[in-house]
Amino acid sequence: MLRVVRTPDGIVRVDPSGRHPGRGAYVCLSEECLAAAVKRGALAKALKTKVDDSLYEEILTLIREKTKEPHETP
Repeated sequence: MLRVVRTPDGIVRVDPSGRHPGRGAYVCLSEECLAAAVKRGALAKALKTKVDDSLYEEILTLIREKTKEPHETP
């Protein structure tokens, strides 16, 4: 799971440490889960604020990095 937080300043950002103060929401680390969250507006509802498309792109990039198959070294 990946935490997204709306800080007390109103900034919405990814919180990989899970320690930033503010209202948090979680999204699982799969593209399908993220797509469903985008379609339903789940993060915006949970965080009670607008979520920019750039944040969804950042989350998608993180998901793809974490789910990448490790390369074997010869």
